[in-house]
This record gives sequence, structure tokens and C-alpha cells, in this order.
Amino acid sequence: MNVPNALTVVRILLVPVMVVALLQETGTGDVVAAVVFWLASVTDFVDGWLARRSGLVTDFGKLADPIADKLLVAAALVLLVALDRVALWVAVVILGRELLVTITRAVAAGHGEVIAAAWLGKVKTAFQLLVILLLILIDPTPVWLDVLVWAMVAITLVSGADYFRGLRRTTRAPAG
Repeated sequence: MNVPNALTVVRILLVPVMVVALLQETGTGDVVAAVVFWLASVTDFVDGWLARRSGLVTDFGKLADPIADKLLVAAALVLLVALDRVALWVAVVILGRELLVTITRAVAAGHGEVIAAAWLGKVKTAFQLLVILLLILIDPTPVWLDVLVWAMVAITLVSGADYFRGLRRTTRAPAG
């Protein structure tokens, strides 16, 4: 166990704390949930940076980090839908894209291929985390936040299309 992997485990453990806080449906619960979500989001960026910088990339980290990311976003989106703060279709589009990419990565890994995250995927993740944080903090949502939700969906779809375009180019490349 190294520091980046410990941060990933902490992120996973913070998910139920965020869930309980958000379900409190009080101003204080929203603030606690937002702080926990923000802290978990920060660990996402810090653990990857530390692992690469320090040469501490591990098989555990490669597996657990994306799972932790998906758990955090999925839990928040499902709760926001349940609390009627975001439309179901928004969560379906975002989680559907994540599921398709995750399945594709797993199949590729089964064939010995590692598909790295593209810069657009990193932008998508950062934007999703920001918008979800705002959705946790601000209820009811003002029009400007609704616009950000639409932008989040658009970035999610564009990054998904970019991912699959890149994958198709990679799989069509002649073996050399």
C-alpha cells in the first residue's frame, strides 16, 4: 500500500459518507456532502499525479482508481436524481457513457491492450465533478446551473465519441 493507493481507498470510503450527508436533506447535510465530494474529487487528481510523479503506479491503482471515480460520480448522480435535483436522462447519459467506456477498456485489457485516458476525458471528468459539486450545493438549481448541466452532458457525449473514434483508429491500424 502506497500513498496514491491509500488516497484511492479513502475516496471509496468517502462515498458512503457523502451519501448519508446528502440524504439528510438539510442545508448542513448539503454542505457536508459537498465538502466530502470535493475532498474525494481532489484525491482523484492527487493520487494520479503522485503515482506518476513518484513511479508508484500499481496494478491495484490501475484497477481501483477508475472504480473509485465511477462510484463517486454514480452515487452522487443517483442521489441527485432521487432528490429531484437532476433529470434522470442526464444521469442515464453520463452513466451509460461511463459504462460503455469501462466495458470497452475491460475487453481491451483482456486482450493485453491498455487504453489510456485522453485529455478530453480528463476535461470531462473535471467538468463533471465541478457541476455535480454545484448541484449538491445549490438547490433549487438556477438557470445558469441548468446550462452547465447541459454543457456537462455535451462534453460527456463529445468525449465518448472521441474515445470511440480513437479506439476505432487504434484497432484499424495495421499490425507492425
